[in-house]
Amino acid sequence: MVTNNGTERPFGLRDKIGYMFGDFGNDFTFIFASSFLMVFYTKVLGISGAAVGTLFLIARFVDAFTDVTMGRIVDSAKPAKDGKFRCWIRRMCGPVALSSFLMYQTSMAGASEGMKMLYMYVTYLLWGSVFYTSINIPYGSMASAITADPNERTSLSTFRSMGATLAGLVIGVGTPIFIYTTDEAGNQVVRGGAAFTIVAGVFSVLSIVCYLICYKLTTERVQVEQDAGGRISLARTLKEVFSSRALLGIIGAAVFLLLAQLLITSMNNYIYPEYFGNARGISVFTVASTLVILLVVVPLSVPVSKRFGKKEAAVVGMLFSGAVYLLMYFLHIENMWLFILLSMLGYLGLGFFNTVIWANITDVIDDQEARTGHREDGTVYAVYSFARKVGQALAGGAGGWALTIIGYESAAKVQTPEVIEGLYVTSTIVPAIGFFAVAAILWLIYPLDKKRVEANTAKLKERHHG
Repeated sequence: MVTNNGTERPFGLRDKIGYMFGDFGNDFTFIFASSFLMVFYTKVLGISGAAVGTLFLIARFVDAFTDVTMGRIVDSAKPAKDGKFRCWIRRMCGPVALSSFLMYQTSMAGASEGMKMLYMYVTYLLWGSVFYTSINIPYGSMASAITADPNERTSLSTFRSMGATLAGLVIGVGTPIFIYTTDEAGNQVVRGGAAFTIVAGVFSVLSIVCYLICYKLTTERVQVEQDAGGRISLARTLKEVFSSRALLGIIGAAVFLLLAQLLITSMNNYIYPEYFGNARGISVFTVASTLVILLVVVPLSVPVSKRFGKKEAAVVGMLFSGAVYLLMYFLHIENMWLFILLSMLGYLGLGFFNTVIWANITDVIDDQEARTGHREDGTVYAVYSFARKVGQALAGGAGGWALTIIGYESAAKVQTPEVIEGLYVTSTIVPAIGFFAVAAILWLIYPLDKKRVEANTAKLKERHHG
């Protein structure tokens, strides 16, 4: 059963800023690892890329158990004095930051191959599958406890995405300055010494600061109590979760969105230097797409969602992004600045869905309770979180598979015209297909349109206060 705590201060900007800092804290370790951990393992420790890829694959299998287990722990645990979800931020911010720092110890470069492998597995699984999971799942589930209003949850999702965008900008722009240097031949190489360890330590400290700001500024108003009938079995819980058309729909949409978005990011590292002959385009696009999200998408996400509905607006956004990238494919653009301009337009629809997707998850949690009478925020969010990790793992390999298919030769200084053409085709038509697939899944499978979300909100309000 869920009851609103009327003695708490009203929902406001303080909660939104606090929730934003929560994902800022998450991404000081997550985006850093996603962007630079492979570089550390291969360039600093000298571990083969195949061994690192195997680690990432094994970790996803481990996550299948730890994510759901943490979701169950959150759902079944008694609320602490500082809430059912906030308390985990207080408890786990230190361990997740410390375990992240331990992954980047340059002193391990001189260890034996066996010791390096053991160190890599222990520290990565400790960070990603145990401690990061133990703070990310309560944090993500907490949105439904901060407010029960769908529009206010959309604003929380928007601010969460803003936190991730800002963290990505800080890490993406700042990290290369400190970990790369230029050798005598003019080549960019990874800086020696303790550079990686120092950067990791700074980010770990900053993540704790951000988590504590999140903890301090947010308030849980919607108190989730355990069902009077006692704890529901895991088998029944998973049966109810996987019978949710809403959850399956949002998972499918998120996986295809990640495949399209991360493929764009991956292929940018090749199309700008190889096709356009200008590596600066990578940085220009990164900054430009960030500005599009912050200056255009973020201010419009809440009013557009409120007026038309999250599902409806996301479908239109995905169709728009798909159309833009399809147009880029047919135009076969040779001017880099025109390519960047159209890519920015394509990011409008992508950015909108990315901005509100976390509010979609709280809608899914409400829908499950409306259907089954049971509320399990942590478990539903854990299943979705695991599905995103699978999507990220698939997307991580998609770029490499695409390069292999088009015949890209990493050892060649100059690629053949056929490969250059393949880079352009892969960078445009494949994301277009991905965006159209997201729109189709949202429209045909995901059932939570504006009308149904409002009906669920009214139904739960009557149930909880009737």
